[in-house]
Amino acid sequence: MRMVMDGGQVDDLFGRIGAFLAEHRLSPEPAHYSFAYLVLSDPEGPLAQAVTSITDGGIRLSRMDIEAMGGEAVAGAPVAFDAVVRSSAAITATPDPTADGLIARTQMQVEGFVDTMRTMQVEATGFGRDLAESAAAMRRAGPAAGIDEIARLTGAMIARVHSAEVRLANATREADDLRIALDEARGSARQDPLTGLPNRRAFDETFDALPVGTPVTIAICDIDHFKRVNDVFGHTVGDRVLKAIGQTLAEACEGHLVTRYGGEEFALLFENGDCAAVAEFLDVALRAVAARRFRSRDTNELIGSVTVSAGLASGVAGAPKVDLITRADAALYRAKADGRDRVVCAPDVGV
Repeated sequence: MRMVMDGGQVDDLFGRIGAFLAEHRLSPEPAHYSFAYLVLSDPEGPLAQAVTSITDGGIRLSRMDIEAMGGEAVAGAPVAFDAVVRSSAAITATPDPTADGLIARTQMQVEGFVDTMRTMQVEATGFGRDLAESAAAMRRAGPAAGIDEIARLTGAMIARVHSAEVRLANATREADDLRIALDEARGSARQDPLTGLPNRRAFDETFDALPVGTPVTIAICDIDHFKRVNDVFGHTVGDRVLKAIGQTLAEACEGHLVTRYGGEEFALLFENGDCAAVAEFLDVALRAVAARRFRSRDTNELIGSVTVSAGLASGVAGAPKVDLITRADAALYRAKADGRDRVVCAPDVGV
């Protein structure tokens, strides 16, 4: 059946095809585009449902999966994640700069500005000296010669100013590019590279920036028996499971800060001091995680359900964060001891 779409739908489909190829590490070959189009253009069709069934749990398609569904898997370089097509126009992305590279570029930029300013100072000094010498010469030569000399000096200064303007414009343009790169690096420093979630630094900075006295609840979540997943299926599969769980938590807790705190732990921040209410909300998110059925993409072996335990502690911003974290950790320990796959609130301070 031929599908008729307006321009906006085409743009959206085009962007989703690019994201599909990047997610499954497929090279930008016509065969892969064709397969992605068949999947995404008919989301309720049998092919799309088959793909959904295989990829549930964050598992990427393998060559065997694609060929089993009638597609053609072509060898080639995978699509880079930062080159995903976001609209009808392809965006050429460059890798995030390294810290050392940014430091070197910043140093060169500063040195370039210093050189430009020093050159302009020398030229201004030279112009002043020439002007003083010409003024003395004009007094000796008379008015007629003085007009010619003024014209010569004015022309020379205009040329120098134009040259300086060009150098400043170039330096400013380079500074703007550098500022964008620094902003990107600053964002990368607050992002966990595996899950794409904010990291512990982002959590700490967000908490510390809250107005003093803001009611808050901190949740520390830990994946249950995660060591077994790594031991049985390997760390690569474990990483995929961890990433999928992080994404599920972020989606279920949209509007609240969800971070990877370290290892298989996630830290969540709620601007709500009612621990019981937050616990009910978070329990729904943990049920969404437990409902997923994970499968190894490489072997098609069923991993099964993976659950998460959580400990919560309520307080106010401005109080020592370490106390809240310690109380949440203690509640998490009780959740593990009580059988895992549950949410436990820490007692209020003083209770």
